[in-house]
Amino acid sequence: MPNLLAAPAPGWVESTDVIVVGSGVAGLTAALHLREAGLHVTVVTKVKIDEGSTRWAQGGVAAVLDPADTPKMHASDTEIAGVGLCDPAAVRVLVEEGPTRLRELMRLGAEFDRHPDGSLMLTREGGHRADRIVHAGGDATGAEIQRALHEAVCRDPWIRLVEHALVLDLLRAPGDGPDGLGPACGVTLHVLGEGSEDGVGALLARAVVLATGGMGQIFAATTNPAVSTGDGVALAMRAGAAVTDVEFVQFHPTALIVPEHARTPGAGHAQQPLVSEALRGEGAHLVDADGKRFMLGQHELAELAPRDVVAKGIHRVLLATGAEHVHLDARHLGGTFLARRFPTIVASCLAIGVDPGEDLIPVAPAAHYASGGVRTDLHGRTSIPGLYACGEVACTGVHGANRLASNSLLEGLVFSRRIADHIASGLPEQARPAETGAWRGGSGWVLPAAITPALQRAMTRGAGVLRSSATLDASAAELVELGAERGVPRTADWEATNLLTVAAALVTAAYARQETRGCHWREDFPTADERWRGHLVGAIGADNRLTTWWEETP
Repeated sequence: MPNLLAAPAPGWVESTDVIVVGSGVAGLTAALHLREAGLHVTVVTKVKIDEGSTRWAQGGVAAVLDPADTPKMHASDTEIAGVGLCDPAAVRVLVEEGPTRLRELMRLGAEFDRHPDGSLMLTREGGHRADRIVHAGGDATGAEIQRALHEAVCRDPWIRLVEHALVLDLLRAPGDGPDGLGPACGVTLHVLGEGSEDGVGALLARAVVLATGGMGQIFAATTNPAVSTGDGVALAMRAGAAVTDVEFVQFHPTALIVPEHARTPGAGHAQQPLVSEALRGEGAHLVDADGKRFMLGQHELAELAPRDVVAKGIHRVLLATGAEHVHLDARHLGGTFLARRFPTIVASCLAIGVDPGEDLIPVAPAAHYASGGVRTDLHGRTSIPGLYACGEVACTGVHGANRLASNSLLEGLVFSRRIADHIASGLPEQARPAETGAWRGGSGWVLPAAITPALQRAMTRGAGVLRSSATLDASAAELVELGAERGVPRTADWEATNLLTVAAALVTAAYARQETRGCHWREDFPTADERWRGHLVGAIGADNRLTTWWEETP
């Protein structure tokens, strides 16, 4: 695996205090808090500021705001969902600091749904034992949060926004590490239309914050936007940072199946619109091609069973029948109710010619959220000094083996603030990059973009909802074959290389974990095993090899 991307030497150099890579809830919140500390911030985002995962979030933000609820109850629900792998200290930070962070977001202008008396509407989602989910626009919470943060960032002239910029590799100062490198001191990046003809430059900083989102595009079907190609995790791995829990990918059971004829030409990687579990909470039923409710008898909660149970149930129907999807039947709820309660979902359905009030909704499981990522401590610090991570790119220890619904937006709010506070407490002077690696032009390699569809199919077949040693072996063999290809330094090929890097890490960890736990399902090891109550940690060494090791949970 490459520890550098093939790329020209930087043709231009600029400096800032802190670089934030990513423009979702975690990245923009970090940028705003860093500005409060008086620091100059540059936010780098791959496409446009609003094209990441945050704006697609439908459900809401979980926080203890009801006097009848307690942080202890929220922590308990989170740890139950995480099946023994949550870090209790991280969970405690999340549930205790979450309400304050949410109120800060409201002061920035985020408007959540309220009752006529002005009180917040608090709802409940799967796994929560109390009403603690705030939402906006019914099912458009992420869009409202993105709007509020975007406007706040645009009001601050000392936050520089660089759009259409793909970050390539981390720059590090000389140091006493085994590779002769020290703290992070910037990044190389490709900016369309910037600087030299090829657009590759260097942005120097005293700290770097990764907030690049997830890696859902390693699968053929995902609710993640096209930009979610694992860039932050791959960059961190190439720099030598540790990643953990990457085998735990949550598959949302009900993503809308968009037929080929309805997809936007030239839109890049596929993204399946989310059909929120709240629709099942209101009474919609899952049925197979014959109209039979197949979740009855599989779990006491039927369609409202935990996401992983429902995804597994649907996947088995698809394997048994050869169908591409099952159906969600919401017709009995009525078109008027559906349009009022779920305007985003109804609009997505109508766009493909499906009227939920009259028609069955085609759905299937799709990769939704990565619980693992770049390993951090409670201040967002990675294993490389000066490099921080927050949001879906990070593994803070909050989610364990399975994320509790609506904890993800909260995690971005909470840990981005902790990162900003830590950076502000003692930011070092700007260091000059070591005279090697990306600073002199990446001497690694890249893979051709043409491998992406084959990679996605291989991951879906072998490392998707259901896994076994045989399917993971097959996926690994295909990844090895695809990894022998070579591309040229350009955006699509850099993305393909990032996809294969994170896919290889996931398959390696999923093969090693010989149990079923949370959202990691092994058909050949169908139960949880206390011997596997711990974490698989991986990193790319100086020899370009991915090494994985085991750490027990205390």
